[in-house]
Amino acid sequence: MTNSGKAAGSRAGRLTVIGLGPGEERFLTGQAQAALGEAEAVYGYIPYLERVPTREGQTRHPSDNREELARAGAALAHAAGGARVAMVSGGDPGVFAMAAAVIEAIEAGPAEWRALEVEIVPGITAMLAVAARCGAPLGHDFCAVSLSDNLKPWEVIEQRLRFAAKAGFAMAFYNPVSKARPHQLDAAFDILREELPAEVPVIFGRAVGRPDERIRVVPLGNARGHMADMATCVIVGSPETRIVARPGRPALVYTPRRSGEE
Repeated sequence: MTNSGKAAGSRAGRLTVIGLGPGEERFLTGQAQAALGEAEAVYGYIPYLERVPTREGQTRHPSDNREELARAGAALAHAAGGARVAMVSGGDPGVFAMAAAVIEAIEAGPAEWRALEVEIVPGITAMLAVAARCGAPLGHDFCAVSLSDNLKPWEVIEQRLRFAAKAGFAMAFYNPVSKARPHQLDAAFDILREELPAEVPVIFGRAVGRPDERIRVVPLGNARGHMADMATCVIVGSPETRIVARPGRPALVYTPRRSGEE
């Protein structure tokens, strides 16, 4: 890794943090494709890196899911040696993803990292991909919440869910369940059922943008944790979210842009 950076000589290094979108290459922006093509080295979580086409002369540096800061530090050190380095992230890199980890590493790291050229290339994040598949459930005010308590206490998550429900926000849930957290999505639904009507639509969007995509819409009263996995983004509507039935076609779910619209 260090040798690759030194080979670039005295050229100024660059780190580009790239959002790959939700899945297939057709969801990758032109800006992201161009940035990947210019990179001499690509870093990323293993499943995301596998989505990047192999290019001659480009090195690849995979790492595990919970190694964000170490991954960011390795990529920054590589770029500091003069290389053009890409960091890939699923969806959008600024939404529960690698852009924040990279900037956190820069803040805590050596002065030379602050001198690097750093660019964040946006991508289509999961909640937008899921919302587009079923209509416009995020058409009015909404918020996004990660249900993972790896980086914040579960009590904070509970409080935010209650406040968001009371405020009338639609909500998008990232990291809804895992093998280590099989109960937390059910706990979240229990909280929301205390604050919201049972008929509020809940959308389970699994692997949107990939061949095994699956969309399911159920009322909050029937929503259960086993309906999701880590490949699922969950959207919970507000009390104003509606379902528009269409003969012979999938229903459309949307939240009116005017609050209190009848």
